[in-house]
Amino acid sequence: MKVKVLFLLTSLVAGSLITNAQRGPRIGYFDMEYILENIEEYGQANTQLDSKVQKWKTEIEQQQSSIEQMRQNLSVEKVLLTKELIEEREEDILVKEKEMLQYQQDRFGPKGDLILQRIQLVKPIQDQVFNAVQEIAASKKYDYIFDKSAEGSMLFSAKKHDISDLILRRLNRDARKRNIGRKVDSSKDKFEDSTSAKDSKTITGAGKTPTSEIDARKAASNDKAAARQKLIEENRKRKLADREAKKKEFEERRKKLLAERAAARKKKEEERKKKAKEKGEDGDGE
Repeated sequence: MKVKVLFLLTSLVAGSLITNAQRGPRIGYFDMEYILENIEEYGQANTQLDSKVQKWKTEIEQQQSSIEQMRQNLSVEKVLLTKELIEEREEDILVKEKEMLQYQQDRFGPKGDLILQRIQLVKPIQDQVFNAVQEIAASKKYDYIFDKSAEGSMLFSAKKHDISDLILRRLNRDARKRNIGRKVDSSKDKFEDSTSAKDSKTITGAGKTPTSEIDARKAASNDKAAARQKLIEENRKRKLADREAKKKEFEERRKKLLAERAAARKKKEEERKKKAKEKGEDGDGE
């Protein structure tokens, strides 16, 4: 009897191995780009990020235009400026250029806001897709699942192996569960807040609660921020006053130079007329 049972088990295992060997490995693939395009939250967040990117580009273009205008103004007014004023204006242009380049780097550089925010946008969805792939592979007995949009070349794959829609359905199902959970938690929080407020009123009565340590720290932080802002404003006003004084000095020097040039032209014109008149009188005398 034992021999018969052992023979039966051996036959079943062998048959299972033969069946698996005959069917070959089960392979599936998904398209990450397709999945992202069909997730509403990702689309909304991506639209907001695109709006930010456009705003950053506009700000950079405005800075470039401002710098170019500063260069043109300096080129036109250079003949009227002293060496010190020319050097100061050139230094202002260099500072503006450095600020613009730093802004470009902060927004669009290798470690800039654009790349970091794109990673923050995609990473949670990639994690969800990975979890969904693991679950599908286990439940559907897949041996291999590939990402079609990843680096590498998939020259051809039959549509029947595409599990992108299956992943999407699983993600949408999980999202609905999370939304329901958030609604329950929100209702619970509101109930606890209302209960806490009632308890607080019961304990404190009509009196006012004393200022907490957190409020004190917050007030101190606000005072520091106000002092810092005041200092920044004072520095800005001082720089504006210095700039206005230099501008006034430049205008006075410019007016004086223009007046001297006008006087020189007038004198030259009078001398020319005088010579012409004298020449005419000499001709009449002859």
